[in-house]
Amino acid sequence: METFWLGVIWYAAFLLSTTLHEAAHALAAMKMGDKTAYYAGQVTVDPFPHIRREPLGMVLVPILSFLYGGYTWMLGWASAPYDPFWARKYPKRAAYMALAGPLANLALVLLSVAAIHLGLYLEIFFEPNRIITSSVVGAYDAGLPTTLATFVSVMFSLNLLLFLFNLIPLPPLDGSNLYPFIVGEETAHKIMDFLQQPGIGIIGLVIAWFLFDDIFGPVHLFAINLLYPGLTYE
Repeated sequence: METFWLGVIWYAAFLLSTTLHEAAHALAAMKMGDKTAYYAGQVTVDPFPHIRREPLGMVLVPILSFLYGGYTWMLGWASAPYDPFWARKYPKRAAYMALAGPLANLALVLLSVAAIHLGLYLEIFFEPNRIITSSVVGAYDAGLPTTLATFVSVMFSLNLLLFLFNLIPLPPLDGSNLYPFIVGEETAHKIMDFLQQPGIGIIGLVIAWFLFDDIFGPVHLFAINLLYPGLTYE
């Protein structure tokens, strides 16, 4: 039963985090002239339009990843549609749209930090001796305080992962669309054409997945030590 409720907490955090990520993409695109995602109903914090668009990545894969990943992670995906002709005409706007999703996850990390420190201040939470993804902070009492501690822990870890992973500059991740910030429009078009070739996204995703273990562990540990100044976790 404990594993079941942990899975419920993970799935709630996953839905919230992924929905806000995609809604941020959709909202940024709408504000900058591409209403494709808006007309598809993606400019919303309601998870159901996002689930209907990507049921495999929003339901099945997250549950299976939790069950077969040792109950320590829940991973999946979602997507917001956009007009590729708009992106080609306004590559820098498309880059801002791509950046909006990871920034939404960073905002959720910072909100989690604020919630953790509030709980510490109110003496509801305490700093644990050992840090895992679902136990960044502990609670003195069982029941609702422990549920809240687990939820903010998962939100902190999951959104830090989503922020970092999506910024890897490999397709199909958001980081692969940020090149217009550093190159001219002609070069941006050439890169865009290259990244749209069949199979490039799969190759990029496989490489990013293998690289990410070496990236996330040290960054997560660094973030934990920033979260608790004066304490040292290894």
